[in-house]
Amino acid sequence: MLAISSITLMPVVLGRRFRIYIPAEFQILAILFVFAALFLGEIHRYYDRLWWWDIALHASAGLLLGIFGFLLVYVLNENKRAELSMRPRFIAFFAFLFSVAMSALWEIFEFAMDQIFGTNMQKPMLGDDSGLTDTMWDLIVNVIGALIISLLGWRYLVRGKRSFIEVWIAKFIDRNPRLFSRYDKHPPDED
Repeated sequence: MLAISSITLMPVVLGRRFRIYIPAEFQILAILFVFAALFLGEIHRYYDRLWWWDIALHASAGLLLGIFGFLLVYVLNENKRAELSMRPRFIAFFAFLFSVAMSALWEIFEFAMDQIFGTNMQKPMLGDDSGLTDTMWDLIVNVIGALIISLLGWRYLVRGKRSFIEVWIAKFIDRNPRLFSRYDKHPPDED
């Protein structure tokens, strides 16, 4: 639990180290997610008491990871120093794949913890004691969450439709102007 709690603080620590502003909404969602997973899920046994608790948390993880992946590639695309020009479809696709990849790595972590340390992270579900059904549902809802964020992000980039992602992107850009400056310190020599 200490390791997961430390991971929750990682955006704050990295933000201070690299002078990058992380939107408060994202930090709050990450803290709420860890609270729901550890305190409510494990300590208060919501995973056992509510059949849908694990599914809801994995769907939320897909959304959060999709947002993070979207912001990551969006920053690279908009940063003039990076000299990248990615199409909205690629940015949305990257966000989707980032979320799915992180979700798959988490499921591998769960499997490894169960095999090596005898934990019970892959829970029996729907009559399947092996945990395979749990893993598959976790991946499915992660993919759904990632798809939702990717589509919202794509819609924002193509059509300028307002969503919470747009608000977070605007906050991120406003609070991190050096990431989006045209030149480091000196403009290039004009030919």
